[in-house]
Amino acid sequence: MNAYEYAIKANGSFALPDACFKVESLMEQEDSTIEDFANVISVDPSMTSRLLQIANSAVYSFPGEISTISRAITIIGTQAIYNMMLVDVAASAFKHFSNQAIDLKRFWRMSVFCGLATKNLAIKAGIRDIERLFVAGLLQNFGELIVAKVTPELATQCEAYNAELLPWSLQQQILNFTYTDITAELLKIWQIPEKIILPIKHYNQAHSIQINKDVKVLYLASRLALVDSDPEKFTYNETIDQSMCASLSITSEDLEAAAEFAGKEAESILAIMDAKFFSPN
Repeated sequence: MNAYEYAIKANGSFALPDACFKVESLMEQEDSTIEDFANVISVDPSMTSRLLQIANSAVYSFPGEISTISRAITIIGTQAIYNMMLVDVAASAFKHFSNQAIDLKRFWRMSVFCGLATKNLAIKAGIRDIERLFVAGLLQNFGELIVAKVTPELATQCEAYNAELLPWSLQQQILNFTYTDITAELLKIWQIPEKIILPIKHYNQAHSIQINKDVKVLYLASRLALVDSDPEKFTYNETIDQSMCASLSITSEDLEAAAEFAGKEAESILAIMDAKFFSPN
C-alpha cells in the first residue's frame, strides 16, 4: 500500500464533519458575517461546548472568559475558529482510530506537545498566523494511527526506533514513506487548507534551501517532542539540527523555552481534548 491508499481507507471510516466544510466555505465568501459562522457551529451543541473550552484554554490565553461562539469569533477570528474545529476533529479521530498496536499514551502526548512547541517556535521565528501551525503540529503524525488500524503489524515494527534510527527513517525503511506522508494525503482528501498541509507534507525535506519557515519550525518541534517522549534515549544535542535553528534565528534558550511551554501546557490541552480515552478502563 502507498500513502494515498492508507489515507483512502481512513477517509472511508472517518469523514470530516460537514460543519468544517461549511465554515471553510464561509471563509472564502467576502460577505460572510459573524452570525453566519455562529449559526453553522451552534447547531452542534457538542462542537459549541468544545470550541468554547478550547477558546478559553491555554492555547489562546485570553484574560476574560469567552462565553459565546459569536464573541469567540470576534476576538479570535474565523481562521482560528476553523483551526479549533480541526482540533476537535483530531480528538474524535484519534479516539476512533485507537488500538493496541502502538503506545497510544506516547502518541497522544507527542502530538499535543508537537502542536504546542510548533506554535511557540513559530513566534520565535517571526511567523504570522501561528494557530494553523499548532494544528499542523497536532495532526502531523496522524498517519501513525491509520497504519496501526490498517496494518498493525507494520505499526508495531515502526515502534522499534532508537537514537541511531529515528522514527522517520525507520518508517521509510518499513513502509517506503513516512506517517506524515499519509497525514498529508488524508488532509488533502478532507480539503484542509494547503497552508496547514504544506509543512506536514515537506518537513522531512526541511534541509532544502527552498523549504519555508513553517516546514523548518515543524521539523524542530517534532524533534523536541521526540526528546520529551523518551529523554533517556534521545538528547537535544544529538536530535536537534543547530544549523536549522540558526537559519530561523532560534537559540538554544528558545528551544528550551518552547519545550518547557509545551510540557507545561500539554496536560491541560490533553484534558480538554478528553485524552484519557487511551486508558484501559
